[in-house]
Amino acid sequence: MNKAALFDKIESEQFRKEPMKFNVGDSVRVHTKVVEGDKERIQVFAGVVIGIRARGLNQTFTVRRISYGEGVERIFPTHSPRIEKIEVEREGKVRRAKLTYLRGRIGKGAMAVKDKDMATAAAAK
Repeated sequence: MNKAALFDKIESEQFRKEPMKFNVGDSVRVHTKVVEGDKERIQVFAGVVIGIRARGLNQTFTVRRISYGEGVERIFPTHSPRIEKIEVEREGKVRRAKLTYLRGRIGKGAMAVKDKDMATAAAAK
């Protein structure tokens, strides 16, 4: 067995059982497990997905939110066992793979990702 096949076999055991169903521009709530001492609790981080990087086991996604007037970004590994679940609050309609332009915006403009439902309703008129 060559190295690549061995790596694929080891990585296949680490993958998430159900694939994540979200895209760039979606508003999501990421539920992560946090260990404090001997206790474990769930912490929620809600925001807009501004980018997805790589494929396979090394895949990560970046979520951005505005907290007390400051932009906060957090990078999550997609296949991490620390991620309990990801809820999609709102699907966004974007034309970019990376939404780094949101970093320069403030106020409501920082969350200016069009809602898919609103965009299709406007097109129907």
